[in-house]
Amino acid sequence: MWVLLAFASALFAGLTSILAKCGIQKTDSNVATAIRTCVVLVFSWLMVFVVGSQNTISQVPGRTWAFLILSGLATGASWLCYFRALQLGDVNKVTPVDKSSTVLTILLALIFLGEGITWLKGAAILAIGVGTLLMIQKKEPERDKTGRAWLVYALLSAVFASLTAILGKVGIEGVESNLGTAVRTMVVLVMAWVVVFVTGKQHTLGEIPRGELGFLCLSGLATGASWLCYYKALQDGLASVVVPIDKLSILVTVAFSWLVFHEKLTRRGAAGLALIVAGTLALLVEV
Repeated sequence: MWVLLAFASALFAGLTSILAKCGIQKTDSNVATAIRTCVVLVFSWLMVFVVGSQNTISQVPGRTWAFLILSGLATGASWLCYFRALQLGDVNKVTPVDKSSTVLTILLALIFLGEGITWLKGAAILAIGVGTLLMIQKKEPERDKTGRAWLVYALLSAVFASLTAILGKVGIEGVESNLGTAVRTMVVLVMAWVVVFVTGKQHTLGEIPRGELGFLCLSGLATGASWLCYYKALQDGLASVVVPIDKLSILVTVAFSWLVFHEKLTRRGAAGLALIVAGTLALLVEV
C-alpha cells in the first residue's frame, strides 16, 4: 500500500506544476503563490492534527524556531521564483532545472555537512546535471519573448530549495516533521503576502479570472495531497524507496505538459529526461 502512496505522491506533485501553469496565464505569479499557499497551509495543519503533534508546539526549542523560520524563508523564495519561472517558460524546461536542486543539495551537504560522495553518487550527479542541460533547449524566435529570464528564476528556485534542505538538516531538531512543515508554511504565507503588497499587486486580486483561481486552488490541493501521501508512505514504508519514487514526478509533469500545453520533447530533451531519471534511480541504490 505504501508503494502506491509513494507513486500517488509523485502523481500529485507532477500535477501541481501543470495546474499552477494553468493558473498563472494572466494572474501575477506572486499573487498566485500567495493564494496557493493559503490552501497548502490548510493541508499542513490538517497533517499536524492527523498525527496529533499540535500539543508539542510548546516544546520546540528556540534554536529550532530560528531554523524553521530560515527554512520557511528559503522555501518561500523557492516557490516565488518557481512560479515566476513557470509563468515565463515551458513547464518541461522549468521543472528539470528546479529538480536539479537534488544535485545542489548533495554538493552543499558535502561542503557544509561533510557528507561524502561515492563514485555511484558522483555518477548520479553527473547524469542529472547533463540531463538538465540537455533539457534546457532554446526556444524558437517567435516564442522567445522573455529571453532566459525563466532560466534565472528556475535556477534560483533550485538554489533556495537546496538551502531549505540544508537548513532543515543542520538545525531543525526536536520538532515533529509535520509540525515543522506547518510552521514553515506559515512563514511562506507571510512572506508571499508581504511580496504581494510590496510590489503593489494586491489590487489585482479582484481581477483574477475565476478559471485561473480554480486552477490555483487545485494546485494547492495537489500539493497538499502529495504531502499527505508522501508522509504516510514514509511512515509505513522504506524512505530509501519512497524518496526516489517521489522524485520521478518529473515524468508526470513532462507527460501532462505534452497533453495540456502541447510542449513536445526533442530527441535531445528526451535523452536529457532519461539521464535525469537514471541519475535519480542511481541515488535510490546509493541510499
